[in-house]
Amino acid sequence: MVNQTGSIPRSFIENLLARADLVQVINQRVPLKKAGATYKACCPFHDEKTPSFNVNPQKQFYHCFGCGASGDAIKFLMEYDGLSFVEAVESLAAQYGMEVPREKLSPKQQAQQQAKQEKQRDLYDVMHLVAKFYRHQLRDHPQSEQAKAYLKHRGLSPEIAKTYVIGFAPAGWDTLVKGLQADAQLQQQLVDTGMLIRKDDGKLYDRFRQRIMFPIRDGRGRVVAFGGRVLGDDQPKYLNSPETPIFHKSYALYGLYEMRQTREKFDHILVVEGYMDVVALAQFGLRNAVATLGTATTIDHLHMLFRQVNEIVFCFDGDQAGTKAAWKALELALPLMEKERSVRFLFLPQGEDPDSMVRKEGLQNFQTRIRNALTLSDFLFQGLQGRLSFPLSSIEGRQQLVSFAQSFIQQAQGLYQYLLVERLSELVGLPAWRLEKQMNVHSGFAAFKKTPQNTSNAPQKADIKINRVVTLPLKLVRILLKRPSWAEFFPENFAQDLLKSQQRDYQVLGGAIAALSGHGFLHEAAVQWLQQKGFTAELQLIQQSELPDDDAFLKAEFDVAIVALAAALDEAKLGQAGWNLTEMIRLQVLAREK
Repeated sequence: MVNQTGSIPRSFIENLLARADLVQVINQRVPLKKAGATYKACCPFHDEKTPSFNVNPQKQFYHCFGCGASGDAIKFLMEYDGLSFVEAVESLAAQYGMEVPREKLSPKQQAQQQAKQEKQRDLYDVMHLVAKFYRHQLRDHPQSEQAKAYLKHRGLSPEIAKTYVIGFAPAGWDTLVKGLQADAQLQQQLVDTGMLIRKDDGKLYDRFRQRIMFPIRDGRGRVVAFGGRVLGDDQPKYLNSPETPIFHKSYALYGLYEMRQTREKFDHILVVEGYMDVVALAQFGLRNAVATLGTATTIDHLHMLFRQVNEIVFCFDGDQAGTKAAWKALELALPLMEKERSVRFLFLPQGEDPDSMVRKEGLQNFQTRIRNALTLSDFLFQGLQGRLSFPLSSIEGRQQLVSFAQSFIQQAQGLYQYLLVERLSELVGLPAWRLEKQMNVHSGFAAFKKTPQNTSNAPQKADIKINRVVTLPLKLVRILLKRPSWAEFFPENFAQDLLKSQQRDYQVLGGAIAALSGHGFLHEAAVQWLQQKGFTAELQLIQQSELPDDDAFLKAEFDVAIVALAAALDEAKLGQAGWNLTEMIRLQVLAREK
C-alpha cells in the first residue's frame, strides 16, 4: 500500500511532469492548433481574438505572450480547473495511472494522517452512496410525485436534473438507515457527514426529510454536502449540511464544478444566493452562475472565483439584507482589485430572484441587466453619498464624503487605490495628492515628477512611472521574500549581471538576490535595499498580494519561474554566456537536499 501521509516527494513531481504530455492535458480543455514545432490557442486566462497562448511540447511548458500566464501541467490544472497544488498533482497522476507517494513522517504523525485520510476517503464514498440513493428516490419513491411536479413547474428538464444530480429525500425519520441498510459503522459515518442527527438519548433521525436534494460538489466532483429545498411546511425553507470533516462552507460554491464541466469560456461568473437559482438559470442556458451556501461571501470564495474569470457579478435582492451583503462583498473585494479584475453588483426588484426574473423577462433581457450592473466603484460612491447628512455641494458634505471613503480606499491597492482617490477628488474638488495625504494613503501614483536622466549604471532613485504588472523577475522576488534562503540557489555573479541590465525589474531581482546573499538571507535586507535604491513602487507592487506559506506551492511556483527566466534570459541575451540557469539551480537544489 502506498504511503499517503506527509508531503509529496519532489522526485515524484519531477517524474510525473516528465511523463505527462502537456499538449494532451491542455487540449482536453482548450482546443490547440499545430503551429510549427509548437501549438497555439486563444489564451484561456484572458480575452483575446488573436492566439498568443503557446504550448511547447519539447519543453513541456506553456506561455501566453498577451497576459504572461506560464507554467507546466500542474500549474495549468491549478489555474484552469481551480485546483490546489496537491489536488492538481493527484489529478494529473490519476490520468497517468500513477500513485502519489508521501514522504515519511514520525510513526505518530503517520498514524494520525493516515487515519484522517482514510476517514475522509470513506466519507466521500458515503456521500456518493447517499447521492445515488436520493437520486433513485426521485425516480422510484411513491412520494416523489410532488417533487417531480415541483421541478416540472420550475421548468427543469430531466437533463438538467441529471447534470446537477438532483434527488429526493422522502418523509420519515429513518429513511436513510433503512434504505442504505446501514450498520453501526455506516450510521456513524452518516452522523459524521451531517446526514443523520444523534439526539441526547442516542437515537438517530434523518436531517433531510420531504425535501428536494441538491448535492454540493468540490473541485474534483466529489459530493461533500447537500442542500435541501422543503416541499411541505417545514422550516427552514432551505436547509444545508453542517460543517463536517469534508465540507466547509467558506470554501464551497454550489455550481462551480458543474460550470467547469461545460468547458465553456466565460468572461464573468454570476454569484447568486440559492442553488435553485443556479439550476433554474442553467435551464435557460446561463451556465456561469454559482451560489454561496448559507453564508456570506468569503475571501476564499473570491480567490476561487478569480482563478476562473476576471469579473465577478454579485446578484442580490434589492432589500436591506441584500444591500448589507453587497457591502460585505465589496470590502472583501477591494484589496483584490488588480490588473483586469472587476466586480459588479446587480440588485433585483424586491420580491424577485434570478429564477423569477429570467422567466419573466427572458434570458437576453436578464443578461442585459448583468451587463448594466453597477461597477464596484459606482456602488461604493453612490452608497457613500447616500449616507451624507449634508449636500455634497456643501463643505460639510464634502468633508463627510472624504471621511466615509477613507477606510474603503485604504483597503484598495496600487493603481485601483489611486483611481478611487482620483474619483473622490472629482467629487469633492480637491487634488488627488492632497486627498492621499489627508487619508494617509500612498498609492505611488499621485504627483509623479519627472527628473533628469541618470547616466550612471546605478539604479535611479527618482520616482518614475513603472509598468504596474507583476513581471517574471518581480514574481521571483516575491517568492524570495517568502523564502529568502532560496537566493543561494543562484550562480555566483548572477546578481551582478542582472544589476547591469537596462530593465528595472531585472535590476530589482539582481539587487534582491545580492542583498539576501550578502546579509545572511534576511528578508529585511532585500526590502531595505529596494527602498534605498528607489524601487519602492516595485516593492509595493510585489507586496500587493500575499503568497500562501506552503512549501509545495512555493517550490512549484519557483520551478516554473526559473524555467521561464532561463528562457527569457536566453532570448534577451541577458546574463553570462553559456549559463544554463535551470540546470544549475536544479543541481544546487539536489546537492543541498542530500
